[in-house]
Order: sequence, then C-alpha cells, then structure tokens
Amino acid sequence: MDAPLHLIEYEIALLVRLTTAHSPKLGSLDRSEYLLLSELEKYSPLAINALAEHLLLNLSTASRQVAVLEGKNYIRRFPDTNNGRISLVEITPEGLDILHKVQQARFDVYAEVLQNWSPEELDQLKTGLTRLNRDFKAWRK
Repeated sequence: MDAPLHLIEYEIALLVRLTTAHSPKLGSLDRSEYLLLSELEKYSPLAINALAEHLLLNLSTASRQVAVLEGKNYIRRFPDTNNGRISLVEITPEGLDILHKVQQARFDVYAEVLQNWSPEELDQLKTGLTRLNRDFKAWRK
C-alpha cells in the first residue's frame, strides 16, 4: 500500500482519538447525540428511517439513539399526519439550546487549535475533509 495512504489512515485514527479524548471540552453531547441533533436541526422533522439513512446507521441503532435523546427531552416523537404508522422526530427547544452550546464549545476549541493556520490552509482542510466525508458516504452505498 502507498506510504501516504498509511499516514492518512493513521492521522485520521489519531484525530478521532484526540477529539474523543478531549470531548469534555467539546460539550456535553457524545458524538452520536451531536450528529443526530445536528441532522435534526437541518432537516426536522424526519422519520427515524430517514434519519438513519442520513447518518448511515441501521434502523435499530437510530431508534436507540432517538430513545436516549427523547428521554433527555432533546427531541420529540409524533405520528406522521400523512401516515400514522410512521413516527417523525424533531428537535425540541431544549435540544436546540444544548446543540448550540456544544457547537459553540466545539467552535471555540477548533478556533484555538487552528489559530495559527492561514485562511488558505483552513480552506484546504475544509475542502479536503468535505471531499473525504462525501467520498466515504458514497463508498458505503
């Protein structure tokens, strides 16, 4: 395998580890809660199966995560008026509040860590990460 690919794989694994290790500084939501609430902020309301599809989760995992967030009153579940057999979920004001606090905490950490990066370097990182995530999503399909 190509040496740059070994380094990329390792650096991504290390990045995940470092951000996980510093998660208390990144707010009070775990990664799955953060991503689920972020999706609901953008696309609420969603059926649980659509939410699972957005996040590339199996339905049982998405359902468990929804139940946890529902228990914390960060989301609410209600029947779809077009199809009563389907439940929709949406973010609550409490969920939106905690999400925005965590987003700000995460922004503050990244602003501090990346403070010495030039605008061009930040743009390259943004472009590369966006492409990598898009390509990973396409690869899983």
